[in-house]
Amino acid sequence: MDWQAFALSARLAATVSPILVAVAIPLAYWLSHTRFRGRFLIEAVVSLPLILPPTVLGFYLLTTLGARSAVGQWWMSLTGHGLVFTFEGLVVASLFYSLPFAVQPIAASFAQLDRSLLEASAVLGVSPIRTFVRVTLPLSIDGILSALVLTFAHTIGEFGVVLMVGGNIPGVTRTVSIALYDAVQALRYDEARATAMALFLVSFTLLAAVYAIRRRPWAATPLA
Repeated sequence: MDWQAFALSARLAATVSPILVAVAIPLAYWLSHTRFRGRFLIEAVVSLPLILPPTVLGFYLLTTLGARSAVGQWWMSLTGHGLVFTFEGLVVASLFYSLPFAVQPIAASFAQLDRSLLEASAVLGVSPIRTFVRVTLPLSIDGILSALVLTFAHTIGEFGVVLMVGGNIPGVTRTVSIALYDAVQALRYDEARATAMALFLVSFTLLAAVYAIRRRPWAATPLA
């Protein structure tokens, strides 16, 4: 098994997951509390990576982050190198691809909160921010932990998006899923079996952890 690729995938997941949770918390709170009539459009955009072919998303990200794009040129002026075919490019692509796996569990937890607790806090004169930190977040910790685990697992198994944006550069953008594909293409089936089994065990363990956190059957699915 390609341990270098496995370590790169773990590093990518460990980088993406906390960033996604930090972004998802305010977005999920807004989605679960707003009365904006066009909320369904925002929800559709957030959930789009669930059904959009990874190659389609990868293509749009590739053109958006490429050297000729405004984002690519800005990154080039800032760092001296391009964004595509780099680890940083994988991070950006993974943030978009795994966003619904972070937002939906947290939004579901926010929506299930007892509103009377929030109203009681407001009656006592507690500020909205303090209420959010002292009441909302602690009561929604199961959704936040579920989002963290789900995004970690999803990022480790990414293939189409990371291949389109990052290519297959050993030690830089070659993730474990790409290493598995290469092993199959080269007819190295023993290596492919070992890699596939490792991914299976990691995915099963993380998913079991999600259900253990939530402790309710089917409550922690990405579409909850």
